[in-house]
Amino acid sequence: MNARIIVVFTLILLAILGLGSWLIENPLGLLRQVLVSAAVIGIIYFIYRRWFSQRRAGSNEQRAFLKAAKQSKKRHKKQPTSKAKAQGTSVSKKRSIRKKSNANLTVIEGKKNKKNNRASF
Repeated sequence: MNARIIVVFTLILLAILGLGSWLIENPLGLLRQVLVSAAVIGIIYFIYRRWFSQRRAGSNEQRAFLKAAKQSKKRHKKQPTSKAKAQGTSVSKKRSIRKKSNANLTVIEGKKNKKNNRASF
């Protein structure tokens, strides 16, 4: 076996023996120590989450993105499961919703094909 594995198993065995003896000699002390440790870890975790969540989700763009993601998930959940039914309804909805664009676009001719006379500069 590897030396690291032996050291790790030895430490785990000693920890189990120490907790067992502490449990037999002073069970209330062990319970108090576990509760205090859990409370300290909980407070540190709460502070960490509070501090970093304000930085991460503080921008309006992030909030808008999260809202759009939730709406997208809801929309995808409501789609029917059968493919034939989904294709028939989506095609008819797409045709009825589409409208022609009212924009009047014109092409402006440019000078792309004409070469510049560099001698005139």
